[in-house]
Amino acid sequence: MRLALLLVVAAAALPAQDAAFYNRRGEDHFRKGHIAESLADFDRAIRMDPRMAPHHWQRGISLYYAGRYEDGIRQFESHRTVNPDDVENAAWWLLCMARAGRLAEAQRKMLPVGPDARIPMREIYDYYRGKGSAGDVLAAAERSPHRESLFYAHLYLGLFADATGDRDSARNHLDLAVNRYGANHYMGDVARVHLRRLESLPRR
Repeated sequence: MRLALLLVVAAAALPAQDAAFYNRRGEDHFRKGHIAESLADFDRAIRMDPRMAPHHWQRGISLYYAGRYEDGIRQFESHRTVNPDDVENAAWWLLCMARAGRLAEAQRKMLPVGPDARIPMREIYDYYRGKGSAGDVLAAAERSPHRESLFYAHLYLGLFADATGDRDSARNHLDLAVNRYGANHYMGDVARVHLRRLESLPRR
């Protein structure tokens, strides 16, 4: 009887284990710039474990790079239900809105956030909603004792510049984010993927 129970428990755990495998593989695909493959794995992971769906901000980022901006908007709106304080989630929502031709609307309706204490997230949030400047973002990051603050400043300034048509500024900011202030985590991977995409485009 005990063995049978253990087998039932093990069988019930398999879908989540499989989901974790496909989630990790999706992240690896993203790091390599294989966006369609990353989405296929993320979607498969969510089908296996639907509880992951609102938590999956990585999927939202892959949707952005796949050009599926309306789907990305919905993913980041869903993520806010489980992570309401995060400025980065609101920023990616706005980036999707901007790419969908809805920047002015996004700045009027910017997703609310809570007390995200990371520097310079408050300044990034204000800049994205049209209430601050790039200089404010950089000044806050430069006052921070954490080197990573400058990584995030240049990453989000570069992403916004690219989404709003200033490719040269985007390339400059992303180059700094990657090559001067590079970060060894998923957002560092995002910066590297984005810079590679920019460098593959002709200079204007």
